[in-house]
Amino acid sequence: MSFYDTWSAVFIASIVGFILVFSALVGARLLGPFARERGKGVSYECGMLPIGRNWAQVHVRYYIFAIMFLIFDVETIFIFPWAVIFLNQGIPDVVFWYMFVFIVVLSLGLVYAWRRGVLEWK
Repeated sequence: MSFYDTWSAVFIASIVGFILVFSALVGARLLGPFARERGKGVSYECGMLPIGRNWAQVHVRYYIFAIMFLIFDVETIFIFPWAVIFLNQGIPDVVFWYMFVFIVVLSLGLVYAWRRGVLEWK
């Protein structure tokens, strides 16, 4: 098999996907109703009219805390399958040390964030 035989299906699917997305965007632009009203620019929250400004600044500490939560959530996603197949591997010592290095790297990231004061709520 040549390179073109193996990747031709991917290439054709990509072209068809781009055509479908482009035609959907053009169709929405041509067929969709566009009217400028004052009410369209108003924020909508649970059926109540907003009072005051509709923009609020959020401290970066909340985003960093959320990213750290995602990192450790991904760690659990990797640890559960590893624990299931740990004993079925031919070389359990190597598999153990791979996971040990993975946990050490994540722990170093946690210690770094802790020392920087990211985990403190003020």
